[in-house]
Amino acid sequence: MSRLSHLDAQGRASMVDVSAKGETARSATARGKVVLRPDILGDIAAGQMPKGDVLTTARLAGIMAAKRTDSLIPLCHGLPLSHVAVDFSLDHDTGTITIEATAKTTATTGVEMEALTAVSVAALTIYDMAKAADKGIVIADIRLIAKSGGKSGDWSAA
Repeated sequence: MSRLSHLDAQGRASMVDVSAKGETARSATARGKVVLRPDILGDIAAGQMPKGDVLTTARLAGIMAAKRTDSLIPLCHGLPLSHVAVDFSLDHDTGTITIEATAKTTATTGVEMEALTAVSVAALTIYDMAKAADKGIVIADIRLIAKSGGKSGDWSAA
């Protein structure tokens, strides 16, 4: 049997059948970074960007994206999310916004993709709202940092 769960017996892409699995409480947290000029980060923090409140808009975009992950990633299951949080920490010296998103559900499959999607879309929203001021914005290091629940149990990045 293949270790790649999204392949059928013929090696074709296939949605995993989770119908026999029991529902359990699950959570996942992802993190990523947006790096831009420190002066632009100062404008974002002060709410002085021409397109409006960047961080509030990015938070809402991340939450909305988590709720729509199954529409964006072809083989993801639609999940009844019970909670999504998107938070930011700012490092004014380096011009770095660290984004952290946590998604929670009680379901038959995990929420890693929802947390990762929330971080990704929040980062893209920051980029969109600041690109006119800084063409050199970098989105980096998007990764899962922790998950809990399900058959494989708890995991965290080292």
